Amino acid sequence: MTILLAIESSCDETACALIKDGHEILSSIVSSQIDTHTLYGGVVPEVASRIHVENISLVINDALKQAGITMDEVDGIAFTQGPGLIGSLHVGVQAAKTIAWLYHKPLIPVNHLCGHIYANRFVDELKFPMMALLISGGHTELVWMKNEWDFKIIGTTWDDAIGEAYDKVSRILGLGYPGGPVIDRIAKEGKPHYILPVPKTANPYDFSFSGLKTAVLQLIQREEKKGNPIIKADLAYAFQETALQSMVKKTMNAVKEYQPKMLVLGGGVAANSRLRELMHEACDGMGDLQLIIPPMKYCTDNAAMIGAAGYVAYQHGMFGDFSLSADPGMEMPGENE
Repeated sequence: MTILLAIESSCDETACALIKDGHEILSSIVSSQIDTHTLYGGVVPEVASRIHVENISLVINDALKQAGITMDEVDGIAFTQGPGLIGSLHVGVQAAKTIAWLYHKPLIPVNHLCGHIYANRFVDELKFPMMALLISGGHTELVWMKNEWDFKIIGTTWDDAIGEAYDKVSRILGLGYPGGPVIDRIAKEGKPHYILPVPKTANPYDFSFSGLKTAVLQLIQREEKKGNPIIKADLAYAFQETALQSMVKKTMNAVKEYQPKMLVLGGGVAANSRLRELMHEACDGMGDLQLIIPPMKYCTDNAAMIGAAGYVAYQHGMFGDFSLSADPGMEMPGENE
């Protein structure tokens, strides 16, 4: 039995979890800053890091209390080293190092993106070879995993991440922040009306969403010149269908080429209800391919996923020391090998 205390603070959630054997959640506490950053229309890094400082001790204590265990029962401290906002990451890194020093526990640095992949262990045991689609406000990647802890990025975004594109389009439409949930909701009321161009890339597995965002803005300008009112639900529908259909098509093309046993999703956009529908439809009839999507609460940033990934690192002896620091541009293990 291995129990890890995990810390996540890469953006605007302060989180701590206690994870047993990489898949059993003893506790998971997430303190969200969404209400604060909504006032600014997006995450303000300086504000985020200050709130992390205020919350980190409380969140850790709450996680230990919810799990009903003491630090003596903890085998290691897993934490997000990167990527993310430098100030936010620094708070979590310093907290992890302090606890590890005080209680003589090993440090386990974890890549945030690996965490999103291993969040799927809360649904089922992972099977390899495996394809992972990582989709969030900061990342859009297709990751091929031939074996456990073996990562190869075969597709990435040229510009905006999908979650970032949602936020920008939501801002254009005056729907508020964050854009993902509100566009997902209002698009359900929309009808096929507007036509937007499908993003194109040279690499068949790469993504691009900046042009789609621009197309939304240009369509609004054209309609306004004609004196036509903008039907926001229809435009939200057009944007979401164009973006998600393109992403699903690229993902399934990669699945057909690489032939994985399992396809997993990770990241905040994996909570999108329409994407979940499209993925299930696309995987239906794909033979033995198993599709796994994490529960909603483990799609967005949380510490449980860091504990799940940290367990694999722990098993492989991938420990850190007290000289390490936050790495906002941290690459996935083996990315450049």
